[in-house]
Amino acid sequence: MSAAPVFFRPEGAWVGDVIPFQQDGVFHLWYLYEDRAVPSTGMPWHLVTTTDFVDFVDHGLAVPSGGPDAEDFNVYTGSVVLDDDGIAHLFSTAQNPRRLGADGRPQQLVAHATSTDGLRDWVKHPEHTFGATDGYETGDWRDPFVFRDGEVWRMLVAARHADGPERRRGTIAQLTSTDLVSWTPVRPFWDPRRYIAHECPDVFRWGDWWYLVYSEFSDAFCTRYRMARSPAGPWLTPELDTIDGRAFYAAKSVEREGRRFFAGWISTREGGSDDGSWQWAGTMAVLEADQDPDGTLAFRLPDEFAASFSVPVETGFSTLPASLYGADRFAQLVGDTDLPDSYLLTAEIDIAAGTEEVGLLVRATADGDQAGAIRLEPRRDRVVFDRWPRTLTGGEQWQISGDVPFVLERPCPLGPGRHRVQIVADGDIIVAVIDHRVALSTRLHRRAGERIGFFVNSGAAELVSLDVRIRS
Repeated sequence: MSAAPVFFRPEGAWVGDVIPFQQDGVFHLWYLYEDRAVPSTGMPWHLVTTTDFVDFVDHGLAVPSGGPDAEDFNVYTGSVVLDDDGIAHLFSTAQNPRRLGADGRPQQLVAHATSTDGLRDWVKHPEHTFGATDGYETGDWRDPFVFRDGEVWRMLVAARHADGPERRRGTIAQLTSTDLVSWTPVRPFWDPRRYIAHECPDVFRWGDWWYLVYSEFSDAFCTRYRMARSPAGPWLTPELDTIDGRAFYAAKSVEREGRRFFAGWISTREGGSDDGSWQWAGTMAVLEADQDPDGTLAFRLPDEFAASFSVPVETGFSTLPASLYGADRFAQLVGDTDLPDSYLLTAEIDIAAGTEEVGLLVRATADGDQAGAIRLEPRRDRVVFDRWPRTLTGGEQWQISGDVPFVLERPCPLGPGRHRVQIVADGDIIVAVIDHRVALSTRLHRRAGERIGFFVNSGAAELVSLDVRIRS
């Protein structure tokens, strides 16, 4: 059994947007500390550090709320940079629900703080605070992301135009500076006129490509990326443009020694129920990106994180490889061993041409009838997370919660042949990664059993190998 949770979450609270920064090999992960107190006591930043995304040091409060009457009652998302003199500059969103802007909504402002003692103590500079510039709504002016472009500092802000179709005003506003104090508005950095808002913008260069990362504030609620040859654009949409699915949000990136990591949070569900609405904030999670020759990105578990699961345990499958054939039916195998609360499963699956569905059951009963499922659908080139049974809402068979064919989905290339599936299970968190390329994070609250299973529907597949490991 694991001695501690696999994913970081502060005791008695939840992780909101993560502001990652790396210095001297140490990842500084500031995050919005959500205690869900009613009434709210204000949103502060807390800090956790790590060198490997396995062991975390919780430093607690880093940037406090300014108090009930301050403009920064809520200290929302931002970024941290170092200037040429080694002074750290922290930019954040300041908001107080009692202070309304011209559009009648709580005003959002960009705030500035500095540190000269190694990112520990921050001095706020309220005289540098500024709100939305002309042409933008005052209630959407948040998540300032600052990066250097030659001799100029650029600040990107999640904003909305003051006019236009209500659901398509979202834009990424842009300002420039030479001293990190005075900022001049320039044309928007990206202005697709497509979304409600583009939260948590993040920009970085990797080789010959520039990348723009943003979290889509719409009915989709996912983190996406775009590619360009320069920060001036045009920003191209890769075929698979999402970092993860609906449950993994507000991912921002950080680099170390040529490697790029994306830190976000896996959303909780209201009431701790599989039928509950997805909520803001949850548990911190990190994915590592790989860059393909064409510049597109693939996402997987960080190497150190995967290697931390080093102790093999029984899987319940005594004889492998194991083949299943179900040309016109469902066929399954379920292990005969209960698995622990936290583990990393790695499976190699060989999928025959024409197969409709194949996958793995998690937290399954001995007969496999109740379980969560990571289901690969080659005909649709997608992976989905599903669960069964749905919650009953009445006495009839058809009266079930969730009138949907599955819980979450992601596009995923699934040609005939071998595919690797990794699944991290930790309490109610499930993270699946297919072929070191496609990640799908979710929650599974109802645990009817603790077995794992292998299944196929309308086709044939072979479970070539199966390995389950826990942390020591």
